[in-house]
Amino acid sequence: MLKSEKRIDPSNMSSKVKHLEFILSVVDRMAKNSFLLKSWAATLITGFTALSAGSFSRGHVYFSITLLVSFALLDSYYLSKERAFRDLYDDTRVKDEADIDYSLNIKHLLSFSGWAKSTFSASVLLFYGGLFIAQLLLIFNLT
Repeated sequence: MLKSEKRIDPSNMSSKVKHLEFILSVVDRMAKNSFLLKSWAATLITGFTALSAGSFSRGHVYFSITLLVSFALLDSYYLSKERAFRDLYDDTRVKDEADIDYSLNIKHLLSFSGWAKSTFSASVLLFYGGLFIAQLLLIFNLT
């Protein structure tokens, strides 16, 4: 073992490990929320488009685009929260157990730029952008 390495005593790590498990469970919940939002968005947009196909109007498409943007913003909100909890996990992981406050407060990790970064992330842009392009094609092809 190198002189700069600290020997970790597993018997003293139980509180830290449990706290890290709590953080990971929140990250898992945020990821599930994001997945559910994507599935609801796809279901509602597809269903609404199919129902309005017989009596097509631009209003129907505009409403579905509004739904799409709402779901995209909500999904990016959950994604930004998930990233903040991942940052909390990384911060907690490297701290000594005595320095951990065992809080799940992430206010200091949240910012508008984090939400904006999540909004323009690949997972949000590819999924909701694809649905948005499909809606635009529907507007231009059916009118």
